[in-house]
Amino acid sequence: MAALDLTPFPLVQMRPIANGRNEWVALSLDLHAGAGGGAGAAQAAALLPEIAGLLAAIAPLDCVLLLDTPAQLTPPLLAQLPAQRVVLAVDAAALALDGAARRLAHLHDQGYRILLDGAVPDGAARPAGLRGVARDCSPASTAPAPGSLAALFGPHLAYGIADAKRLRDCAQAGFDWFSGAYPLQARAAGAGEAPSRRPLLALLALLANDADSRELEQLLKQDPVLSYHLLKLVNSAAFAVSTQITSFAQAIALLGRRQLQRWLQLLLYARLDADGPRNPLLPLAALRAAQLEMLCKMDGGERDEQDLAFMTGAFSLLEPLLGMHMAEIVGDLRLPPHVEDALLRRAGLLGARLRLVETDTVPGPEMLAQAGIDAASWWRSQLHAFHWAIQVGRNV
Repeated sequence: MAALDLTPFPLVQMRPIANGRNEWVALSLDLHAGAGGGAGAAQAAALLPEIAGLLAAIAPLDCVLLLDTPAQLTPPLLAQLPAQRVVLAVDAAALALDGAARRLAHLHDQGYRILLDGAVPDGAARPAGLRGVARDCSPASTAPAPGSLAALFGPHLAYGIADAKRLRDCAQAGFDWFSGAYPLQARAAGAGEAPSRRPLLALLALLANDADSRELEQLLKQDPVLSYHLLKLVNSAAFAVSTQITSFAQAIALLGRRQLQRWLQLLLYARLDADGPRNPLLPLAALRAAQLEMLCKMDGGERDEQDLAFMTGAFSLLEPLLGMHMAEIVGDLRLPPHVEDALLRRAGLLGARLRLVETDTVPGPEMLAQAGIDAASWWRSQLHAFHWAIQVGRNV
């Protein structure tokens, strides 16, 4: 790899935002001063030349900018932000600053959706047209009261949600957009019970050890939910087939061996009731898998190396999916040693990169350097991974 470039680049914390059905609806970018140790204005300026690529990568999702004040929205930056795609979540404390309320009202009149983040300061008034809120709902905050947002129009964003209980509290309060680590804290409904663990692990072992397609087909026939999702996938708009695919043999022939393996790795997360909410772990697994694969590709890794990087990201969420310890899972899979080291100990280069893609903070220059990544490569791999994860979420 060439010498690492750690010059200023938009190392901005990017977080998915979901609705009540666990469908991603937006992506937030934290431009608060001090977020990740940087200055909000500097991060906003660094973001300017990347806006078009960002919005293209995450389409059709909205982009939510978390801001300290509307002053961060310089004329050049604002010119790149289409009102129909961008939501501005501004710290309500900014209303105490001269001209901030007028600026927010003007942005609202231009068509931007404005969310006031936090409590309006004493002596300041909420501009009449602003009826959407954002709230930090992390464990240190007070749980919102049921129905407390009923009088406001929305959309309302609750971020920093750590678990299922706080998620329910926020939904009952009237929030409709949710962000946080809550998908990682509880098993997917219906997953991890004793009868279902061994078939899942058997399928994973076949995938990890290049099993014959006929073996995969036989095991798929024993899992009607996974079978349903595979056939639904290959008949989706993502593959644009002219003839309906009705058998596993046809599905395998259409996807090809390599694509079949990676899609099955992700379809393991699509095990919820077809009529119920989506598994929130699915797009996260796709995100990690795609970013690790892209970083390997940027290094010049061979196709097999890229596949193992993808597998590492996809398998990294099996603990919450199955309700089992990773050591027990890995013991049944017979994975290559460096993949085991990454999953069990976050060791080696692959482990260092896995640590990066799963962190909820902005990686600093030292963390990037340890993983052999420069700031520009990190940004590009993020855009690629979010684009891929969004497509997966829409088609699975």
